[in-house]
Amino acid sequence: MADSTDSTLEPIGSVQRTNVGREATEPMREDIRLLGAILGDTVREQNGDNIFDLVEKARVESFRIRRSEIDRAELADLFRDIDVHQAIPVIRAFTHFALLANVAEDIHRERRRAVHEAAGEPPQDSSLAATYRKLDGAQLDASVVTAALTGALVSPVITAHPTETRRRTVFDTQHHITELMRLRLHGHTRTDGGRDIETELRRHILTLWQTALVRLSRLKISDEIETGLRYYPAAFLDVIPRVNAEVRDALQQRWPGTQVLAQPILRPGSWIGGDRDGNPNVTAEVVRLATGRAAYTAFDHYFGEICALEQELSLSSRLVRTSQEMTALADACAEPARSDEPYRRALRVIHARLTATAMRILDDQPALELDLGLEPYETPEQLLADLDTVDASLRDNGSAVLADDRLGRLREAVRVFGFHLSGLDMRQNSEVHEQVISELLAWAGVHPDYASLPEEARVELLAAEIGTRRPLVGPGAELSELAAKELGIVRAAARAVKVFGPQAIPNYIISMCQSVSDMLEAAVLLKEAGLLDATAGAVYAPVGIVPLFETIDDLQRGSAILEAALDLPVYRALVTARGDQQEVMLGYSDSNKDGGYLAANWALYRAELDLVDSAQRTGIRLRLFHGRGGTVGRGGGPSYDAILAQPPGAVKGSLRITEQGEVIAAKYAEPRIAHRNLETLLAATLESTLLDVEGLGEDAEDAYRVLDDLAARAQRAYAELVHETPGFVEYFKASTPVSEIGALNIGSRPTSRKPTTAISDLRAIPWVLAWSQSRVMLPGWYGTGTAFEQFVAGDDTKLEILRDLYNRWPFFRTVLSNMAQVLSKSDLGLAARYSELVADEELRARVFDKIVDEHERTVRMHGLITGQDDLLADNPALARSVFNRFPYLEPLNHLQVELLRRYRSGDDDELVQRGILLTMSGLASALRNSG
Repeated sequence: MADSTDSTLEPIGSVQRTNVGREATEPMREDIRLLGAILGDTVREQNGDNIFDLVEKARVESFRIRRSEIDRAELADLFRDIDVHQAIPVIRAFTHFALLANVAEDIHRERRRAVHEAAGEPPQDSSLAATYRKLDGAQLDASVVTAALTGALVSPVITAHPTETRRRTVFDTQHHITELMRLRLHGHTRTDGGRDIETELRRHILTLWQTALVRLSRLKISDEIETGLRYYPAAFLDVIPRVNAEVRDALQQRWPGTQVLAQPILRPGSWIGGDRDGNPNVTAEVVRLATGRAAYTAFDHYFGEICALEQELSLSSRLVRTSQEMTALADACAEPARSDEPYRRALRVIHARLTATAMRILDDQPALELDLGLEPYETPEQLLADLDTVDASLRDNGSAVLADDRLGRLREAVRVFGFHLSGLDMRQNSEVHEQVISELLAWAGVHPDYASLPEEARVELLAAEIGTRRPLVGPGAELSELAAKELGIVRAAARAVKVFGPQAIPNYIISMCQSVSDMLEAAVLLKEAGLLDATAGAVYAPVGIVPLFETIDDLQRGSAILEAALDLPVYRALVTARGDQQEVMLGYSDSNKDGGYLAANWALYRAELDLVDSAQRTGIRLRLFHGRGGTVGRGGGPSYDAILAQPPGAVKGSLRITEQGEVIAAKYAEPRIAHRNLETLLAATLESTLLDVEGLGEDAEDAYRVLDDLAARAQRAYAELVHETPGFVEYFKASTPVSEIGALNIGSRPTSRKPTTAISDLRAIPWVLAWSQSRVMLPGWYGTGTAFEQFVAGDDTKLEILRDLYNRWPFFRTVLSNMAQVLSKSDLGLAARYSELVADEELRARVFDKIVDEHERTVRMHGLITGQDDLLADNPALARSVFNRFPYLEPLNHLQVELLRRYRSGDDDELVQRGILLTMSGLASALRNSG
């Protein structure tokens, strides 16, 4: 690849050197050149000179477009009426290049960090090392730290995503390529096995080229479950226990004698298989599959580690002492051949008991089983107790170095993963709850028409029902398909809690929660499945009830709804039973779709301020769950900055955050990268909890009023386009591939919650994905430029106010920085090509002209406020990425438009449909945060 000073750019199949612009980035460009050259050779060898030449011509023309040497129409003409058999390998070539460029950029980040460390520079922000320095400087009292981090939790929650469709083989091959490039990074020319690295790269890139990137059939939820679980053996099973131990030890060294972070702070979660909001494919069987496969993954890991320990801990009782507890544990295995190897016998006892546990609770059995006729473990704590016995004995005989190795990692893994691996959240829409509860109440004779009741009466009825122990329906109840299905799902969740432990199903989330009755309806459903009992002396509430506030209006009313629920004795008893912990989820996606970028961000901030106040008044411990997507339009952006941009008191040691789409692979597909990204979440959480990061002081209320004003203006401008412009929905559907997202077997979930064409019913993922594919990126910026321009209105004093907020306030700075990232990835020249898919020329001009005007206005106002002409002045890494890779996206966009035109004209060729899907996957991979 080339830098901004380059006058020539190398072809995919060439390794010619170019002029060096910035010496620091030359190694990355060298890596990209190498990978691109191998890919080019592979394309030529496998598909012939004609395809290679077409790919090369498209690449050259794309760079000429960037240099303004030719018009985009010339590249469009290159692909007009292209034979689809030629189009497919061209799409694949540019898609594969995007995947390989991702590898090169990830390796370069490691390279740059190593350079900084070798130069003795201070640790970089977002690293735990930098956070520890800040904490040391703050001289915090141990009691303050311990109290603030009591019950601390940082939980990345993996969710399904329609563009993360890469197959396991592709995933694994990318990992092999990453490992090989990492060896090159450290100066190696051969692998540990003596193989030539470049030859191995060629082999893996050939495998990548000959492997289908995406599936031909619609993804099933079982596919999505396996996709989500693959990050555990790839990274999580190793990295999460290690990071937990590192941060706990670091804090306890700083505040000795405390039990700070006595429980693991980092615990993963999942929505895949439990999120049935708008997804009719989630059933009781799917819940059982999701929880069972997760548990299987944990047990499979434990068996492998225990077998390895059996081999490693060959210590002889003739040479070392063992504790009495250790001897007693070993004596349960009477194997003469190992009579003087107590540690091996003890581990075989653990192995056998774990085998008995797996046979009792798993639907599928992992390999490496051992049956000694021993009793199963009832809980993970019993397993951990036996491992602790081995650990203590090793330490007593002076073998701490052995205890700290594999055994230490296994103990940490059991502490965090238990028998469940990760917590599966349940989620359903409040409208469904209302229908089901209305039917159950009518069947039981409690009320014939619950849905007709006003809110006050609903709350009274539901609260009374929660306070009783009797069920509403028995085994012979005649219920609708919907009610039977919902009851079956929560009963499957109850089984998971019973079999795998309460952490298997930690939360029940209510989508579109708009009232107290919405929360109580979920409580009644949990009670019906045996997951809630508010009548006993000790209230039973293993699953937390979590309201999800999504629209702008719901966010504004969220704290009032929560306080009203807590005023009810029966609901307060449930929260008390959960250690006074109440989780609230905030919806970034639907609030953005509802009110636009700036209005949604400010509504979220205001909602958090209000919820923090409510928590203080009611004496609960608030945990916020941030429903962020990969894109800025869905709350995405750098996690460290986003967490530090939270209002005071909003974190308090606890943070849950959704991770989805290409972002998951970018963050967690590989151990070193996963370690860095998990470390970032922890660093930001610790700083937000223990330090003052808002920086506004006594000026906070003045700043809040400014944002109130700006948000109202931005929402008005956004609504004028999205909700009030005649034909806007028609324009959106025609100028983006949103319809094809649903039609081309992408993901298991329908694109809309309801069979309507309303924007409000469209899911946020296809809304944002469609705009990113067409390179408009509208959800990440529209309306903000108008708000700024109207607020300033030529008044330099008001402009200075915004500049001051940008310099002092992390929230405002993050909002503008994330917006700039989106603007830098948008391309209205390409968007104009998509607008040509709109047949109505008057509609096309009416909508697209507004988008162009607002885009120009937003870029201009961003420059005035930040003082930067360059949108990415504060993000040089992204600036390099945009410069290096975006010309390679150009052919994918043009080919997508061409194939969409054919598909919509009635061309039902399967290859046309596959080509559209491949362009979506390629663009999503290249943009890295399309959803």
